[in-house]
Amino acid sequence: MQGKSIGELKVGDKVSVTRAFSEQDVAAFAQVSGDHNPAHMDEEYAKGTMFKTRIVHGMLVGSLFSALLGTELPGVGSIYTGQTLKFTKPVHFGEEITASVTVKEIIAEKNRVILDCLAVNPQGEPVILGEATIMPPRK
Repeated sequence: MQGKSIGELKVGDKVSVTRAFSEQDVAAFAQVSGDHNPAHMDEEYAKGTMFKTRIVHGMLVGSLFSALLGTELPGVGSIYTGQTLKFTKPVHFGEEITASVTVKEIIAEKNRVILDCLAVNPQGEPVILGEATIMPPRK
């Protein structure tokens, strides 16, 4: 298994994944990350928030970008060097989210690729916007 080198990438290349997050996913993320914020973990607490129910950790949803970048585009052998994320809407348990990464810019002389990152809910509304900088594998 090998990722794409800088010479194999083109502006506009894109990959996506769709995933819904379960109670178990959120609990596992809280355990690993240490983020036990009651907005994610306690329904009674969450009822008093602006969201009125528990929501999925934004960083858990954002981890879909890491999976796409590290396994598909550019893929195995890539080194993540930067990421911005803007959380624009809450993600609810069981809601299908589609995350995608799209090659925006190729900087061949520095072996860097900049990709747009977008996660949308079933209504097509952005829930996360961002940009990643990656060093693709050398061939």
